Amino acid sequence: MKFGISFATAGPFANPDLFEALVLTAEEVGMESIWAVEHVVLPAGFESKYPYNKDGKFPGGEKAPIPDPLVALSYAAGMTKNLRLATGIMILPQRNPLYVAKEWASLDALSRGRAMMGIGIGWLKEEMEVVGVPFKERAARTEESVQAIRSLWKDEPEAFNGKYYQWGPLHSNPKPVQKPGVPIIVGGNVEGAARRAARVGDGFYPASGSMKTLPGLLDAMRDECAKVGRNPEEIELTVAAGMPDPGKVARYHELGVSRMMITPPAADAEGLKRGLNEFADAVLSKI
Repeated sequence: MKFGISFATAGPFANPDLFEALVLTAEEVGMESIWAVEHVVLPAGFESKYPYNKDGKFPGGEKAPIPDPLVALSYAAGMTKNLRLATGIMILPQRNPLYVAKEWASLDALSRGRAMMGIGIGWLKEEMEVVGVPFKERAARTEESVQAIRSLWKDEPEAFNGKYYQWGPLHSNPKPVQKPGVPIIVGGNVEGAARRAARVGDGFYPASGSMKTLPGLLDAMRDECAKVGRNPEEIELTVAAGMPDPGKVARYHELGVSRMMITPPAADAEGLKRGLNEFADAVLSKI
């Protein structure tokens, strides 16, 4: 089992001193990865409900600082040697795939193959309207973007002709160190995301690790794999699971989970270091 840290760049971790403490301690204790989040803007007074809280409230509120994930992960790459660098998630339909392919290939090359591209379709309708993307098109745009990005990571230039994006043969360099490209992990806690992971993902990241919902999501993913002719074991499973103990880790492992996500254990440097070291002693050392 591998362990990542979610929400590694938002809120208090936008502070460079605290972010540095998080990143360096995570590498020191043996965490596998850190995961950045994304919102380019939070429209004042937005009415969309945050889907991962029962009350629908956005963590940290409208003024929460959220650095650009690729910038934050690049900063982390320069401080580390082994820590993997991921988004959980990047809102893919809001971004041009030409830029996305270049940014992720650059991060992967400069980090010597440590990038993981977590993507989602987005939930904040007001934000999507601001950037000019029709909310109802976000799922279709996401899947086409994945295809477009992978075409740009190929060794030889080729044309791409989709509904939303079209171009002739293009050179996009550097290429990712990882072959055939940066792993693309589809995030989301609904059946549509599970089926999308089966169609276009290298991994699947349900935002909740609830044993009430996870088996159904995995069933949907496997059903879609059967429809498209994929082996579901090719899709790496990541779940959010609070602060698990070894028993909980074993139960998720039996379901086929490869990575478990924890949240930062504190919002101050000393508490952070203490909490991650305690987690390492209680869990990492026993796995």
